[in-house]
Amino acid sequence: MYNRYSELPNKAKVRARNPENQISRERRYGFLVLSAVTIFVFTVGLALNAKARGAPESFADLVEQLSPAVVNISTTQTVKSGGGGGGPQLPEGHPFEDFFKDFGPKGKDGERSRKATSLGSGFVIDAKAGYVITNNHVIDGADEITVVFTDGEKLPATLVGTDPKTDIAVLKIDPNGHELVGVNWGDSEKSRVGDWVLAIGNPYGLGGTVTAGIISADNRDIRSGPYDDYIQTDASINKGNSGGPLFNMDGEVIGINTAIFSQSGGSIGIGFSIPSQLAEPVVKQLIEFGKTRRGWLGVVIQPVTEEFAESLDLENTDGVLVAGVPEEGPAFKAGIKAGDVILEFNGEAVTEPRELSRLVADTKVGSKVTVDLWRNGEKKEVSVVLGELEKAETEMAAVSPAEIGDGKSVEKLGMELATVNDALRKKFGLGADAEGVVITKVDQDSEAAKKDIRPGDILLEVQLEPVSTTDQVKAQLKAIADTDKKSVLMLLKRGQNSRFVALSLDKDKG
Repeated sequence: MYNRYSELPNKAKVRARNPENQISRERRYGFLVLSAVTIFVFTVGLALNAKARGAPESFADLVEQLSPAVVNISTTQTVKSGGGGGGPQLPEGHPFEDFFKDFGPKGKDGERSRKATSLGSGFVIDAKAGYVITNNHVIDGADEITVVFTDGEKLPATLVGTDPKTDIAVLKIDPNGHELVGVNWGDSEKSRVGDWVLAIGNPYGLGGTVTAGIISADNRDIRSGPYDDYIQTDASINKGNSGGPLFNMDGEVIGINTAIFSQSGGSIGIGFSIPSQLAEPVVKQLIEFGKTRRGWLGVVIQPVTEEFAESLDLENTDGVLVAGVPEEGPAFKAGIKAGDVILEFNGEAVTEPRELSRLVADTKVGSKVTVDLWRNGEKKEVSVVLGELEKAETEMAAVSPAEIGDGKSVEKLGMELATVNDALRKKFGLGADAEGVVITKVDQDSEAAKKDIRPGDILLEVQLEPVSTTDQVKAQLKAIADTDKKSVLMLLKRGQNSRFVALSLDKDKG
């Protein structure tokens, strides 16, 4: 008769003949496995808990603590208009033109005006001094600014200072017996993608609205200014949230809610906040000086492309290419030249223009810094004493823009060139002092056209060598054709601005 063990191997048969011994071993084995699993789970749990914080059961306690510091910003502005007053703007000769002529209050010289109002958000950053932070675009052009608290209290505010480059504004209020509650800055650099965040603000005039989400991305450049470095969040942000705080789970402000990406005008889960690391120094300067005081290096810069790197014998595209150096600026005085590649600024590696702009702006005016360069195939270090960006911008704005300055064909580059003369100055509107080589024609199917080279652009350098005649350009191109370089680096000027362009060399053409 068959038994259920008859087909088992010998060792298995032995174990089967001793069932009590088998059960004991299985129990000991199971206990060891369970212990090992428990220890592993506990250890992993501790490791994960040390790095990440789970979502709380409720945000209520945090909201109750923070809400009194978050305010609504209400502004009024007088908007003037000419013919249409406060009514619809109609084209001349429209049948209803006369009907709407007297619509709206008249001001001086027959102008009509109306009061426009806007709403935004803000937060108290210094309860003792009464400083309130918001966005510049929230209060820009306002005649009156009112801060409204969650309990309904309204206080007039004065403008301390604004910074349009980062869209930050600082206001000041007199508490007038109102007990202010302030919040503190947090370190946005310590925040990570995936961390929970809380936004409180005034969307569509609905004050005290709370939304929660996570940090979706960081270091976002949305092309809104020279120092873009936004935190992206999926916490719902809508119109009216502008200027409000983005909190971490410690109740610290790590961002100022500023912009949304939306095709409908409402939130689709892509909002942007100015990180506290960028905002806090700006706020301090606005409070201390009423304006920003940023460091100024005095260079026109652009990214290093693969073509540029090949032309300049660089191993990679790290660094920032200097396209121009304004005279009398700090960099000019220190000997920095167009064509240099900035690799490091004061010991910090530089990989892109935005990074250099941030580093320079965050450095104190008057500081002596070191700049590591790549020039003529070698590294070079120079010392620079930084100037003040705002002062330089004011001085340059006071100077009227220079007038920018048809030849020999450079067929392989898709252009025609000519040495500047009176006829060309007049044709292209070049200044009386314009000299050198001007581009007179660009083949619209050429690479030059695709890279926005236009007739009237002045060619300053070819492969870092200054050129002032078409013969010099031809000579430089011939010299480069005898090398293994695949592209030629050209420095062009248009108006006040200069930039480098790399054009491929088709060596199959003559």
